[in-house]
Amino acid sequence: MQAKLKTGFVDRLSQSAAAKQALIQKMRRIEARTDPDFERREELRAAEVEAIRQKRAEEKAAARAAAAQAAFEAEQARMAAEDAVLQEKRAQRKERKALSAAEAKAKRDAKYAARKARQ
Repeated sequence: MQAKLKTGFVDRLSQSAAAKQALIQKMRRIEARTDPDFERREELRAAEVEAIRQKRAEEKAAARAAAAQAAFEAEQARMAAEDAVLQEKRAQRKERKALSAAEAKAKRDAKYAARKARQ
């Protein structure tokens, strides 16, 4: 039994070389294989990216339209406010003119009445 355990130098060298070769084979890269569905997956990815771009473009256009609508409504409100102020000023001016005309008429009537009273 003792003789079986004792191995020679050459046996140990060959076993060492075999172990190294097994380790090298284990670590060696596996040959790359191309996926047969690669092109189809690329097309799906491209379609997905295009759909996302389209969605973002629609969202951006909707945001721009909403901003334009808000600006338009703000401008309309500003113009309505200016118009209301202008109408108020016109109404005040008409009222002042009417009062002036009434005062002038009253003064003229008083003048005519005074002239008739003297005669």
